[in-house]
Amino acid sequence: MKPTVSLTVIMLAALLAFSCGRREGTIEIYATTDLHGMLLPFDNTEGERVDRSLANLASIVESKGNKNILLFDNGDILQGDPLAYYYNFIDTAGTHIIADILNYLGYDAASVGNHDIEAGHPVYDRIRREYNFPMLAANAVDVRTGEPYFEPYTVIEKKGLKVVVFGLITPSVPRWLPESLYEGIRFENMVSTARKWMPAMEAENPDLVIGLFHSGMGDERESGDDENSTLSVAINVPGFDIIFCGHDHRQDVREVISNSGEKVLVLDGGSRAEVLMNVTVMIKRNEDGSLRPEMSGRLIPMNTLPESALFLERYREAADCVKEYTSEIIGRSTTTATTRDAFFGPSAFVDLIHQVQLGISGAQISLAAPLSFDQMIEEGDLRVRDMYRLYRFENFLYTVRMTGGEIDRHLEHAAGQWFQTMTRSTDLMLRYRLDDTGAPLIVNGTARLQNPSYNFDSALGIRYTVDVSKPRGAMVDITSLSDGTPFSYSAEYTVAVNSYRASGGGGHFPAAGITAKELENRIISATDRDLRHYMTEWIREKGTIDPVETGEWRIIPSSWAEKAAERESVMLFGKN
Repeated sequence: MKPTVSLTVIMLAALLAFSCGRREGTIEIYATTDLHGMLLPFDNTEGERVDRSLANLASIVESKGNKNILLFDNGDILQGDPLAYYYNFIDTAGTHIIADILNYLGYDAASVGNHDIEAGHPVYDRIRREYNFPMLAANAVDVRTGEPYFEPYTVIEKKGLKVVVFGLITPSVPRWLPESLYEGIRFENMVSTARKWMPAMEAENPDLVIGLFHSGMGDERESGDDENSTLSVAINVPGFDIIFCGHDHRQDVREVISNSGEKVLVLDGGSRAEVLMNVTVMIKRNEDGSLRPEMSGRLIPMNTLPESALFLERYREAADCVKEYTSEIIGRSTTTATTRDAFFGPSAFVDLIHQVQLGISGAQISLAAPLSFDQMIEEGDLRVRDMYRLYRFENFLYTVRMTGGEIDRHLEHAAGQWFQTMTRSTDLMLRYRLDDTGAPLIVNGTARLQNPSYNFDSALGIRYTVDVSKPRGAMVDITSLSDGTPFSYSAEYTVAVNSYRASGGGGHFPAAGITAKELENRIISATDRDLRHYMTEWIREKGTIDPVETGEWRIIPSSWAEKAAERESVMLFGKN
């Protein structure tokens, strides 16, 4: 009779065999986020070369080799620079340039960003097919199956190490985008989704669990339904070793402690290839034979890395093709218009957007904001790239029904984000981020606004004032339509507004009392392509445009506003 081997001995032997199969080692992890089309070293909106792009990252790949590094992208790559737009919507016959570049560099995984969803199903579904690696977003759920529309996580084995990479997207997508862009997908809570999937990831018995979250840092108090909930997941869902985040365009490296007492390294990587997130991981063996990771993280300024000549030559033809597209002359402007004026009252720049929206839609009233903080349309020839200065995002144009009261509440909400209540002429007029002393926060010599300028909506088609001496919520006074017809708060008007705003972006429509469900009954029409496309065609048709300030609204008291503009324009933009 053969001797009996105890179950304990078998298990010990199995553990020993497994442990010997896994080894100590060091691996470098690199991650990009919020590239917004900045893959090649040329800003196709400004028409000038830049010193940062994936050409710099390519030099690391060439020197270290794909077998020795892990490489991730954290979303918002399909929108921003005309390079992305051109291959999203114009040249769609071959492999998308973004898929080609990331495949060439050997990316291992990517998360999905809200601006990737903004490109629409045909674009991100195509990219997903063309990538040689998975797109991750566990909380973007297919409404038909109840399973993730993208992959929830992926398992990667490299240099003898087993790594699980888990993806999440900010669940706020429905607040910003029309449902047509994500039809069949719902976006769920980040914290509960991570909790749900952590046991499955731990069952993979990985050496390392990495989060790839297209969501800003936020703080531990966020519920996971908020726009920026990375730290909430890191602290409330034990099991992560490293989390790369993004979306908020900030740069940060910090170590936090989860509720179970484990250290989590969290990195936030800015935008447009400003920095490269890097974590060095050393896997060391404990006395009991188990493995433990030791990690250090940093942000590498992308322009401190050399560019790869091989990379540049490989994509030279594609770069030249996009330059030619953006250089096409579509019309002429008789004057220069700048967004700088838009912070202190009516501006020719924003009024041009209004005029285009009214011309396309036939609506009575237009609502729009300066989508760029500091941008201009110069006198002379207008080129395709100028349209990216005029209009940054791939929004659609909606024509909706709104009552006069809803329009008023919409503008009050915008004014509340835009202006402070002044008690005297020397007070600050705009709302600023504050430093520890309560003074406006100054970064690199200029002040920073409390809220993004793309939420500073004004209107064309009505005459009104914004009284900055009044309290928040009581600043706006609408007197009439542009033609002098009395304005009624109970009457219904047709309004041209972009899809981001109508879908709840910035909180204006909710503040007006229009819910996402109610919006379905308010839409009269919607464009089938992005607003920038129609703006381009509108200018082509006109040939020559004359951007002028209409002056249909104004800030009062006028003397206070004029003095504030003199002071605060220097605070925001420096001395000319």
